[in-house]
Formats: sequence, structure tokens, C-alpha cells
Amino acid sequence: MRTVKAIPLDHADFAPFGQFYTMDKPQGYSLNGELHSFFPDRLVADSNHRVGYSPITVKRPEEMVITKQEYHTTTWEMILPLNDDMILHCAPASAGTPVPEHVMAFIVPKNTLVKMNAAIWHLAPLPATKDELNAIIILPECTYANDCTVVDLKPEEQFKIVL
Repeated sequence: MRTVKAIPLDHADFAPFGQFYTMDKPQGYSLNGELHSFFPDRLVADSNHRVGYSPITVKRPEEMVITKQEYHTTTWEMILPLNDDMILHCAPASAGTPVPEHVMAFIVPKNTLVKMNAAIWHLAPLPATKDELNAIIILPECTYANDCTVVDLKPEEQFKIVL
């Protein structure tokens, strides 16, 4: 089984899959008031539908063996880890055929909002250190029912993520 080392999230490595912004350490231009600094539009996403904000909890497996991946043909997805850093695996869009040989795994710091582009292979984030990860999944409403293809990886396509 192939092993994929999770690497710290950075803009250059993550660029083929999407964007991210550390929400609890904002930088750059802000609109300031007496009591606030507002950092507008750090990540943006278009949607012709209402957007859902859905909590997810994910238990830490003994081994991070990935046997399934999913993608959304026309829809971006955002994930915000709340209580722990998360491990997120991504592979490039590939017209419905898994490309696990191109997968990368990232260590995403908690409070960092990640936006994956449409058609990027992924699955649920995994906790980096805690027994359970709490995160927010942000998707156009009902994407999980209308634009979600989950694929079982063949045994030779499966991979193990290590820290």
C-alpha cells in the first residue's frame, strides 16, 4: 500500500486544489472601527443556491487508510477545523477516474478555512492529534445529495496517510 506523508499546508502546494485563509490570524488590509478590524472577502465562492453550514465530527482512526474518495462535479467545498488541526487529502480533478498516485495530504491548522475547487478528489477530514475532529463543512445546499460522487478505491489504489 502506498504511503502519503501529510505536509504542512502552504499556498504553493495547495494551489492546484484550492485556497485557504487562517481566520484566527488575519493579515492584510482591514476596515477598522473603534472596536473592530474587519478583513473582507478573504475567500469567496459563487453559488446559485443557498449555502449550508454543516457540522461534522470525525473520529481518529488507528491508521489513516483511505479506501474511498469523493468529488463534486460543479461545486466547491469549504472546511473549517474547529478543535484540532485536520488532515485533508486531495487529488486533482480527473473526469471521474481516481488518480491516487497524485494525492497529497495536508496538515491544516485549526481555524484555517480551506476552499477546495470543484471536482477535486477528497473525503472527510481527519483529526491530526485529538480523538475526534469537529469541523464545519460549507457547501451549496444539498450538494451531498445532488453533486457528490463517492468512489471505492481498488485495493491497489488505496493509500495510507502518515504524519
